[in-house]
Amino acid sequence: SLRRSSDLKMIENHPFEPWLPSNAHLLMLGTFPPSPKRWCIPWYYPNYQNDMWRIFGLIFFGDKLHFVDAENKRYREAELKSFLQEKGVAIYDTAQKVIRTKNTASDKDLQVVEPSDLDGMLRALPQCRAVLTAGQLATRIFSEHYGITATPPMGGYVEFGFDGRILRLYRMPSSSRAYPLAVEKKAEYYRKMFEDVF
Repeated sequence: SLRRSSDLKMIENHPFEPWLPSNAHLLMLGTFPPSPKRWCIPWYYPNYQNDMWRIFGLIFFGDKLHFVDAENKRYREAELKSFLQEKGVAIYDTAQKVIRTKNTASDKDLQVVEPSDLDGMLRALPQCRAVLTAGQLATRIFSEHYGITATPPMGGYVEFGFDGRILRLYRMPSSSRAYPLAVEKKAEYYRKMFEDVF
């Protein structure tokens, strides 16, 4: 029936491959990408309204537009990838399959059908010392998986063990514009974490 087929369509599989440079010290995890109609590039944090790549520009280059192609309202994807590769930053999300209950990218409207293979990612990153979760749902999924009972303070971390390693879980403000904090203020939280990790 029509109903059945539209229900099946509602489960979305993650559209991107995990970005796992072998030299990564940091694994950044969001929840799940927005739907393709909101992308300005076919890669992580693709919504032009999202501040993640402006935060990176501010911290590492003192310029929030460093990775922004303002004229074409998109991000400089090739530059981003080579920078993240060189710096040792891995990226994926905590959800592999989701249902959007209201057709938005907001965490509260995402039903996680299948979490990502978090253990597999950490095993693929032997030098990883820290995990950053951006947003509440990502932090919750990750914490539940590793039995982390203390929620890190915003901008802070808690330690957890995995495969004989001690890692840090950092909680950062969401880079979404829906999170009401100026990009410069968000960058201050991220900057402190980058200074710790790198």
